[in-house]
Amino acid sequence: MSGLVGYFVFRDGDASVAYLASVFGFETVVEQRGDAGELWHVELRAGDAVIMGGTATGEQVADEPWGRPGGHGLYLVVEDVDATYERAIAGGGRSVFGPEDTEWGTRRARILDLDRYEWSFGTYQPGRAWG
Repeated sequence: MSGLVGYFVFRDGDASVAYLASVFGFETVVEQRGDAGELWHVELRAGDAVIMGGTATGEQVADEPWGRPGGHGLYLVVEDVDATYERAIAGGGRSVFGPEDTEWGTRRARILDLDRYEWSFGTYQPGRAWG
């Protein structure tokens, strides 16, 4: 395996892309639109993090359990948890839990974005040995 990339279906692709750019600094690197201008596919990058997404069909919106935490999502390493959290809430995100210090010496928070996907973020760097 050479990499892992998350993908999302957004209720409003343009609004979600703008939100993720303002909160986490994602930049659009690839974008495909339909004839009516609807966002079909987007690839976003923030540092080494890459995600893909597109706008949901009416059928997908009806099928999704929008609006409640599911206990799963994506985690991003950020330098300033508090500032990231404030941007997330100011932009319309909903708090799952606010910035907090952990017992292992890091800081973290979790929000639901405009589509109610969970985003955890903090100073902990997964994939490295503890100690």
